Amino acid sequence: MKKNIFYHSTRGNKEKKLSSEAIVYGIADDGGLFIPTEIPKIKMDYNQLKELDYNELAYRIMSKYLTDFSEAELKYCIEKAYNEKFDTNIIAPLEKKTGVYFLELFHGPTLAFKDMALSILPHLLQIALEKLNLNKEMVILTATSGDTGKAALEGFANVPGTKIIVFFPQEGVSEIQKRQMLTQKGENTHVIGISGNFDDAQRGVKEIFENQIFKDKVKKRNMILSSANSINIGRLVPQIVYYFYAYLKILKENDIKAGEKINIVVPTGNFGNILAAYYAREMGLPVNKLICASNDNRVLTDFFKSGIYDRRRELIMTISPSMDILISSNLERLLLIACHGKADQVNKILNDLSEKGFYKISPDMKKEFNGFYGEYAIQEEAIQCIREVFERSEYLMDPHTAVGHAVYKKYLSETKDRTKTVIVATASPFKFTKSVMGAIDEKYKKFDDFELIEKMADLLQNSIPMGIKDIKKKSILHKAVCNKGKMKEKLAEILF
Repeated sequence: MKKNIFYHSTRGNKEKKLSSEAIVYGIADDGGLFIPTEIPKIKMDYNQLKELDYNELAYRIMSKYLTDFSEAELKYCIEKAYNEKFDTNIIAPLEKKTGVYFLELFHGPTLAFKDMALSILPHLLQIALEKLNLNKEMVILTATSGDTGKAALEGFANVPGTKIIVFFPQEGVSEIQKRQMLTQKGENTHVIGISGNFDDAQRGVKEIFENQIFKDKVKKRNMILSSANSINIGRLVPQIVYYFYAYLKILKENDIKAGEKINIVVPTGNFGNILAAYYAREMGLPVNKLICASNDNRVLTDFFKSGIYDRRRELIMTISPSMDILISSNLERLLLIACHGKADQVNKILNDLSEKGFYKISPDMKKEFNGFYGEYAIQEEAIQCIREVFERSEYLMDPHTAVGHAVYKKYLSETKDRTKTVIVATASPFKFTKSVMGAIDEKYKKFDDFELIEKMADLLQNSIPMGIKDIKKKSILHKAVCNKGKMKEKLAEILF
């Protein structure tokens, strides 16, 4: 018999929601994030699981969480998501280079790992609205540090009954990331640059979700506010799948034995991707260490080492912009687990972060993080890593993946741990041509981001990915900008 999994807030509201409700509303009424009442287990029948293709495995994993979706409904969403829009039918290829496995999550339409969840979220939302008999317009409100924005725009463009509004830091994304968003077609798409960083954009979006007067105005116009950020459980659940897929691919290649543990390295910003890996481990995936890789903005590294989360520092803009974050929202979900479900402790922690700029967890809570290893790599180390790996194997990493590889080298040096390791390759190097090609050879620094797309394709002897082909020639369709303190007013202009 199918066991129901419900969702409740991280901040104390114990009202249980169906997965369809959690996906539609995105964030709980008290401002908390939805978390499953329990993490379901999966029977690790390795011989059977390793023969499944990506879509079959996605159904096996996601059905454990989305228990109010019928088999037909969930399979429909999966088939609509993982199809020819990816440039490989494998969906998430695994490449073995320099002694590690790169889990390539950038073969979707926008060349970043966000496609893995945002290709399916619009379909989950549409089914959820039907299930709940909500005949309302869906307003998807999203902050982005570069990749979520384009992936959300691509996923929701021209979806009936929806508007998608994306706020991004004007100076905090690569030129190609920016152009991807600003050229997005779709009558229901809106892209707004802000004078601030990603934390400012994320804070502004959260404040809108928590503003009851604004929410009432939205409700009166027969609209529902929801999110495409990883604060939405509909983003998080699909991300669990590819960790199982990677393990089973290694197993099928006879590189590990059934039940043998692996390490997983995740370049981390908002903590959603590595949290999905944690959920996979708790479901039964054999994982030794979850290696949390940070860039120069080392707030998570400091947290794992000291138990103190301190955002009282200047945000450093780097060549890995999706990691230029000082407030990692998804950590809230793990904090509730570390508090053994005591939401009052989570509220105190979050209040301290808001009012004092930092918080400290107890030694007992810190034990819950023993399965994690946190370290950081500065920009120069990432650049060196891009060059070294390419020289050794002709494998080209984007700057975020390079941070992950650089941190793994530090982990290996420190621990001598020879456990087989998967590094999550979160984006295509084609999204960051200026920094990647410049890392390989000084001669490329005289070219702009768009000229370097062709030079990168020549270097790799590959065709240019469809997601950015002729991107420089596309018309700029979105020109709106606003002050970081005027996001609510800008949104009101669009909606009202």
